[in-house]
Amino acid sequence: MTPSPPPASSPIVEANGSQTVAPDAPRKSHPADARSRNRSLVLGLLFHDGPLSRAELARRSGLTRVTMSDLVGELVDSGLVIEQGMQSRSGRGKPGMLVDVDRSALHVIAIDLSRPQSYVGAVISLLGEEAVRHSVPWPEGDSASAEAAIVELAQRLQAAAPGRVLGLGVATPGIVSPSGVVETAPNVGWTGFNMQSALARAVPVPVHIANDANAAAVGEHLLAGSRGDLLLVKIGRGVGAGILVRGELVIGSHMAAGEIGHVTVGTDPGDAPTCACGRRGCLEAWVSIPAVRRRLADGDAGVVRDAGERLGIALAPIIGALNLEEIVVAGPEDLLGPDFRETLVSTLQERTLPTQRRTIDVRRATYGDDAVLRGAGAIVLTAELGIR
Repeated sequence: MTPSPPPASSPIVEANGSQTVAPDAPRKSHPADARSRNRSLVLGLLFHDGPLSRAELARRSGLTRVTMSDLVGELVDSGLVIEQGMQSRSGRGKPGMLVDVDRSALHVIAIDLSRPQSYVGAVISLLGEEAVRHSVPWPEGDSASAEAAIVELAQRLQAAAPGRVLGLGVATPGIVSPSGVVETAPNVGWTGFNMQSALARAVPVPVHIANDANAAAVGEHLLAGSRGDLLLVKIGRGVGAGILVRGELVIGSHMAAGEIGHVTVGTDPGDAPTCACGRRGCLEAWVSIPAVRRRLADGDAGVVRDAGERLGIALAPIIGALNLEEIVVAGPEDLLGPDFRETLVSTLQERTLPTQRRTIDVRRATYGDDAVLRGAGAIVLTAELGIR
């Protein structure tokens, strides 16, 4: 009898948005692994549904009350969870002590590098409240100038944090490696920019780097309650997409899933603009905010509808391939308003099957212009607390 082949390696999406591949040989499970999973499970239940009693946590998680008591005790001792008083009596039985994530004392530092004119950062509590916000103008020059500006912003934010900081999340344009290197970002001229290393030397908190569109997609899922399959399009200095399938980021074998900005959507030499990458007709050359503003300044009244149509041309095959039902657009509302959305929707309807048309929901990102900033904070919660 021929033995069955071993199971194929499966991709693992890391907390910082990177992807690794599990080894072919099955790894032995260790008690520490189960402990870590249970810890993340408890923190996730509390973050989304808390405060809850230990008994309720045990019931929802399927863990024993003894295990739950030990876990909650450890989380309280670590300062991540606090007791909030006895729950109201309902029915029989002794009321339990309510516990919750310490939302007011715990903070994340979030930085958004995708905006057209500045780097923006904030210190945000787990209540979602901003304690402080700073920005610095986009620096002139190469990645060394960018590094100095990003480090300055991160240090200012860290110094101003009013409580414990879980970590620093940075959402950046470009393809980001698992080690936090921006491998390439054509629209800002970066190649091999080791952002992780630069920030790790500058601030005394864990640092996590992610692509801007991926971060925004994680934020929409984690913070805004989007639970289905999702494609989030980030429009700023460039154009990119974050794709979630069953709540997990689609990263791709070279960390480049969602890099739709350099997909060609116009090939007529007479009307295809030149992109920052050197080619003609790339989506970014039609839809990025600098491109739209230039055409508006030149008196092109149809530029906003044109941008919506070009984006629809690029997205229709993705929707057809993945049967996605939710399209979220993150970008300036003054440019990406009703005319843009109307043209995008009509283009998608023209280019997809009728069965798909009925399920496509196109909407603006929940956090508007702060979608990427909030997403940068969300990647810290995923990386440091295991919350998904």
